[in-house]
Amino acid sequence: MKDLTMEQIRMLVNTAIQARENAYAPYSHFKVGAAVLGTDGKVYTGCNIENSSFGLTVCAERTAIFKMVSEGCQSFAALAVAGSEKPGESGPCGACRQVISEFCEDINTTPIIVAGTKGEFFMEEAIKLYPRPFMKFEPNDK
Repeated sequence: MKDLTMEQIRMLVNTAIQARENAYAPYSHFKVGAAVLGTDGKVYTGCNIENSSFGLTVCAERTAIFKMVSEGCQSFAALAVAGSEKPGESGPCGACRQVISEFCEDINTTPIIVAGTKGEFFMEEAIKLYPRPFMKFEPNDK
């Protein structure tokens, strides 16, 4: 796992908890926030955004990652997500795990921090959360 300091971990957890407050969750009433540490050193945040057409809802993790990409950074060194009080109750969904595998710096070492709203957390390498991602194809240079 990447060497993150406890200060960096706490900063990402607290930023994810703060981002959770911006969630738009009128249907599920389940707010989630995420913070991504881009390989450019910047932190990008996201929250879940629901829609009455449920398939159009976007998770906090994807919001943060897409924001990172849209601002010019294409990989991240760590991600924190916070949803419910207990850290084990709000890890990334399958769609988010696939997006994480696409944009994390190294699926074998990039830490994913799953936090509770009171700051408790656990960490796993991205590969442990999603051991068999959909294959990523490199564009043909020809």
